[in-house]
Amino acid sequence: MKKRTLGFYLRIYGKILIQDLKSKMSYRSDFIISLIGMIFTNISGFVSFWILFRNFPSINGWSYYEMLFLYGFSLVSLTPVQCLFDNNWSLRMYVYSGDFIKYCFRPINLFFYYQSEVFDIKGLGQLAFGIGTLVYSWGKLGLAVTPLALIKMVIFLLTASLVMIALQNASAATCFWIQNSFYVMDLVFRFKDYARYPITIFSPVFRFLFTFVMPIAFIAYYPSLVILRPDEVPILSYISPVIGIVFFIASYKLWMFGATRYSGTGS
Repeated sequence: MKKRTLGFYLRIYGKILIQDLKSKMSYRSDFIISLIGMIFTNISGFVSFWILFRNFPSINGWSYYEMLFLYGFSLVSLTPVQCLFDNNWSLRMYVYSGDFIKYCFRPINLFFYYQSEVFDIKGLGQLAFGIGTLVYSWGKLGLAVTPLALIKMVIFLLTASLVMIALQNASAATCFWIQNSFYVMDLVFRFKDYARYPITIFSPVFRFLFTFVMPIAFIAYYPSLVILRPDEVPILSYISPVIGIVFFIASYKLWMFGATRYSGTGS
């Protein structure tokens, strides 16, 4: 089979995305209601922070605006997994019904073909709210706005998002071997809520768990320190982009390992 280039996949994805958006926009009321729901969900998170810090000016040395920065960072870094990889939630149903077999006979990358079918546009509401929260807290903290700082922000946000993508890919891929894989995905998904908090507020056991077992600390805490507290950045923050890339590649290989050995219903 002819080797496909990145440009080829980008062109294909652009065409798929346009068609998917057209189909979603044909149900405008549903789209608008879903988008508003996503925005209000994030507003409720903002309000919970405000209520908490009315009684506690800081938590373990973290001020309100630092926590808000971390919250905004987590929202932005979690957006790609929601927008681009939401089809992972349907993987187990395709596998169990046998319909997944249709993806195995196209002359393009199987992972790309499956994931590109769905773009969750509601995630853009989360992205907008996350960026707004970052900008607001950035200004309140008096952080310098320099080209280098912005470049660091983009790099660490993108690579931080790979951690959650990897966790979802790996948990979704368990459906190729176990029947109740939904509970695995649901458990992993629920852990993402802890990404918005600094790891230092947890006990040593959970610090180890969230760093080396379920590495959600790399979704926001470690990468955000490069911008938020540049004078006290641990080595784990600097290597977080490498960790994100390694985890994503490992999860991709696991997903493909299961998919390429899929043989129909009951696999």
